Amino acid sequence: MERARVEGHRKKSSSNCSCRGNVAALASCHVSWDAPPEVLALGSDEVHVWRAGLNQKASLVQGLLMILSADEKVRAERFSFQRDREHFIVARGMLRAILGRYLQREPTNIRFCYSPKGKPVLAQGLGGDALRFNLSHSHGLALCAVTNGREIGIDLEQVRPDLKVEEIARRFFSSDEVATLRTLPPQMQSEAFFACWTRKEAYIKAKGEGLSFPLHEFDVSLAPGEPAALLTTREGPQESSRWTLQELMPGPGYAAALAVEGNGWRLARWEWSAERIMYGVTEHLNTNWQEHPLRQIQQNS
Repeated sequence: MERARVEGHRKKSSSNCSCRGNVAALASCHVSWDAPPEVLALGSDEVHVWRAGLNQKASLVQGLLMILSADEKVRAERFSFQRDREHFIVARGMLRAILGRYLQREPTNIRFCYSPKGKPVLAQGLGGDALRFNLSHSHGLALCAVTNGREIGIDLEQVRPDLKVEEIARRFFSSDEVATLRTLPPQMQSEAFFACWTRKEAYIKAKGEGLSFPLHEFDVSLAPGEPAALLTTREGPQESSRWTLQELMPGPGYAAALAVEGNGWRLARWEWSAERIMYGVTEHLNTNWQEHPLRQIQQNS
């Protein structure tokens, strides 16, 4: 699809940001991303977003590969470049480890099924029927959003100041969004474009609509300094008021947004690490750590 090719083109370019994919450098950027508590509690009024650098050492990548399902391993092998393959492994392994903590299950026992348009959900019988999640990654960084009893979507993009944003906006954004973009000074248009793009993608991911959903059929806020919001949809004001959008600040060189069903929720930002896999998963389960696949990570750290 044309839209998929545009997004793919953006994700292939390198970034000038020295923090890209580097957890230590990202830790000092923008807002606070904290170490999670050993015991995680997720209330119905909470949304948790996890951030992880995907450029990990080989021992961690191999340890995470061991907890992936057979079909995930097949998907990993389809990547032509080793970096892309490793980023996929770390992102999927991170997702399994995080969900395992909430469900009090081994990451290897997490099973997924998919909606008709490809949105992943937890398989039945895992004890987490109300748990909702969404994952996005771009150029060495990943964000994972988790909530309870609310649909959720998240999108992360690497910002490219050299992108011809007005040309792409004319193809994909609504006429009102394009008009707003054109009123901004040139030096602010890139920031506004990526704010708009991530908010739109987060919304359609929350709805589970997939890439076929037309981006021009709804409007989001995009002007720098303006709160993230779903302004109008063809479904009417009831649909617009059903969702809350929030800008996320994952680090310099990136833009991100969150779309959550309903309002009145609180956001917690967590920093993911290999140590948190070990302590967060195994200490709360009656497992034999000596035989656990992730023990390889600890041995080689």
